[in-house]
Amino acid sequence: YVENDPMRRALIIGIALLAGLSVSVQGTLGADNASAAEQPSRWGKEYFPNVPVVTQDGKTLRFYDDLIKGKIVVINFIYTSCRDICPLTTARMAQLQERLGDSVGRDIFFYSITIDPERDTPEVLKQHADAFHIGPGWFFLTGKSEDIKSIRYKLGDRRAKLNEHTQEVRLGNDATG
Repeated sequence: YVENDPMRRALIIGIALLAGLSVSVQGTLGADNASAAEQPSRWGKEYFPNVPVVTQDGKTLRFYDDLIKGKIVVINFIYTSCRDICPLTTARMAQLQERLGDSVGRDIFFYSITIDPERDTPEVLKQHADAFHIGPGWFFLTGKSEDIKSIRYKLGDRRAKLNEHTQEVRLGNDATG
């Protein structure tokens, strides 16, 4: 029963908040309607680039091996100088992180990837993350421009201009495809 189970309640609230982001949600990381056991996933290490990315704390990680492999993830693309939808989406994701509590960083991970890696250095991303009071389990990521483009392409974000980007949130579970 939801009222007596705080974790279940938090999960339901989290799902409701994600649905309420007022942005397009794509299951880009998911497989077709068949379960992972019924068909091999076309996603995974052969699909996602395993390029280096850098967190807001200056730590270098491999995109697939360190951030996607075996995890449930929520991914969006931002740029810190955006004055349109990016701050709103980040604020809504911060609300979701607060509601999900300790499960973020343990059961589910948030990644905000810059689409402006030339300007959005780790230091700039750190200031941006701090402004939204983000906690453990949420990384703001940057990297080489061509590597970020590769990640964006694989996740369906192919817009050329910053101001044309959409604020789609990608949900994925690598373990189930």
